[in-house]
Amino acid sequence: MKTIGDKLEAFRVTGVKPGFNQPEENGVSAFEDITESSFPGKWKVIYFYPKDFTQVCPTEIVGFNALADEFDTRDAVLMGGSSDNEYVKLAWRRENAELSKLNHYQFSDTNGALIDQLGIREKTEGVALRATFVVNPDNIIQHVSVNNVNVGRSPEETLRILDGLLTEGLCACNRAIGGATL
Repeated sequence: MKTIGDKLEAFRVTGVKPGFNQPEENGVSAFEDITESSFPGKWKVIYFYPKDFTQVCPTEIVGFNALADEFDTRDAVLMGGSSDNEYVKLAWRRENAELSKLNHYQFSDTNGALIDQLGIREKTEGVALRATFVVNPDNIIQHVSVNNVNVGRSPEETLRILDGLLTEGLCACNRAIGGATL
């Protein structure tokens, strides 16, 4: 499994844009490729869940969604995904009122390339474990947490961790300029 200090290597997943419930709305596609080069200069908070249309997953997704603006104010792109395809994600948004018009990215890793690169494939069912990665703008992993497929996580804790990482970055910057206040 990749861990803190490892670089996020090249990948390509299908992103489902925030705010969409249909494959195309007002002549705009709900889908876009997301790669390691997407979102330059931004932190990435990437969380995985095993499958769409499950009972634990919407609770976490709704929790992350409630904090999407908080992640955005910290220059972090929030994206959650599984190996289910992009059309399943849109169907789930239409089926579950709490997921409708989700205001952060979801992604589809149907071939499991990102799941396998990160080493988070559950061995029996072959789905992604409940993993969260916080990745800095240079694509270096700064935080990893991985739960069993049946155990949810706290989006608030992920935001707290991001805040700590951002504070550490400011502290390192202060040390580099002799402790001067920015």
